[in-house]
Amino acid sequence: MMSERITELDSLAERWGLNGLELVGKGLEFSVYRAQGRDGQPVAVRLAHRRFDSNANDPHVDTRALLLQEYEIARHLAAHGLPVAQAKELVLADEPASPDVLLSAYVPDDGSSLDSLGLGQLLARLHQAPPPRLTPVASEGGPTASAITARIGRRWAEIGHLVNDWPEPPDASLVAGHLTSLTEDSLLHLDVRSDNIRRQQGQTVALLDWSNALLGSPPVEFGRLVEYARYTENELDVEAIRSGYARTATVPPDSDPCLLVCRLDAALMLALVFLSEAPDPSRGPAAADHAREIALRVIARHA
Repeated sequence: MMSERITELDSLAERWGLNGLELVGKGLEFSVYRAQGRDGQPVAVRLAHRRFDSNANDPHVDTRALLLQEYEIARHLAAHGLPVAQAKELVLADEPASPDVLLSAYVPDDGSSLDSLGLGQLLARLHQAPPPRLTPVASEGGPTASAITARIGRRWAEIGHLVNDWPEPPDASLVAGHLTSLTEDSLLHLDVRSDNIRRQQGQTVALLDWSNALLGSPPVEFGRLVEYARYTENELDVEAIRSGYARTATVPPDSDPCLLVCRLDAALMLALVFLSEAPDPSRGPAAADHAREIALRVIARHA
């Protein structure tokens, strides 16, 4: 199947006038290639591995819907002056054996250390920009609060298949109650980490990969940022991000119950990554213990 997709990619490269296709990234659902366009500028080609996929965190992944979302969000944010990789063309395959492919501008990265203060300023701009008119894939067709509540329960149960003596989850109504302040006024990236940030002299010049995006409020984004910052490879200084964000927007306090629940959501996701998707014998159990500690804090908020 993959060889057929590479053949199809070669055909598209000829159609687009691309030279020097080179694999530069491969994830669970997509591979990314760099090439040179007809105009001599670098481009990125994002290729879906298969039409539908499944993993421990997300059992029903529609890769076509994700590429459509990437295309629409990139075009929307570029129109509002936010740094993204310019979406050029989306090709949806007619045959199941053929891949869906997104062609975008390739944004170079100079390898410099990330300026977290500047990143905080950018995230404030993102959250204040008008959100696109779409239903994010990660919302699973419903309100954001319902999607977060449902996936916390689902991911908690999945960890229970992997960890001995895993306790019962926080009650879903309790989790939902902590999310009552959540609005859907902002577009949230929800995968802000070094791998998805292109930078020049430390400044973010493109936020990549909008697969996890949701419409929500800032505490949801900050819940994810706090958990990602626990891992050094993500290169996130949360205090500096908060300082940059505070220059133009209100920073959600750590005591915000919505932020706490969203930290739990992120911690469960990361625990499943290290227990199942990219098994790590050290990080996996520690991440599960950490998620359990946050769950106890969520429960204690109600006591």
